[in-house]
Amino acid sequence: MIAHLTRAILQLPDKAFTRTIILSILGSLVMFALLLAGFGWALTHTSFFDIPWLDTGIDLLGGLAGLFLAWMMFPAVTVAISSLMLDGIVDAVERRHYPHLGPAQEIPLWRSILESLRFLGLVLLLNLVALPLYFVPVVNLFVFYLVNGYLIGREYYELVAVRRLNKPGVRWLRSREKLRLFAAGIIIAFISSLPIVNLVVPVVAAAFMVHLFEQIRRSLPPEAAANRPEM
Repeated sequence: MIAHLTRAILQLPDKAFTRTIILSILGSLVMFALLLAGFGWALTHTSFFDIPWLDTGIDLLGGLAGLFLAWMMFPAVTVAISSLMLDGIVDAVERRHYPHLGPAQEIPLWRSILESLRFLGLVLLLNLVALPLYFVPVVNLFVFYLVNGYLIGREYYELVAVRRLNKPGVRWLRSREKLRLFAAGIIIAFISSLPIVNLVVPVVAAAFMVHLFEQIRRSLPPEAAANRPEM
């Protein structure tokens, strides 16, 4: 996976990446500001846990608690928003490294928007369930990487896979390779937690997943390929 990540990073100077990188940085900054403002407001106006000492502590921390929560949810929420503008990155990687693949399936804009909204709902649901654990030192790191590793690995995989596989094929391959995709998601989540670097993570992660996806497809054993759904 490190080799795939390195190849993705080395393609950053590609002219096809420039516009998306700029949009990704601006979008990430706006998204973080919205998350920070939203959590800051919610933490001072809502009792989340019905645990007096915990609610009181959160109220006292105020802006710091909002900053912490915004940082924890930032990677997965950014994926949901940025996925609408990453097709150009996937195209550029395929043209450079996999020209034999030919044109990808056209994904209607309405379907992309619908899938992004569905994923955003899943992000909010899982993070709200995990919210109390985010305030427990040490435990919060494990929860952060478990939740975001699953979410991010799944979403970037689907972003790439739907261009080349039908729905049954996407689900079948995701189920078969869930551990590898989870590991890829953890790697992306870790990079997303690094200041400054995280601004270009959506672009790097999309390129990274193209390489991983193509490796997975090429490495399928004959018996697995014979039993897979029509792709």
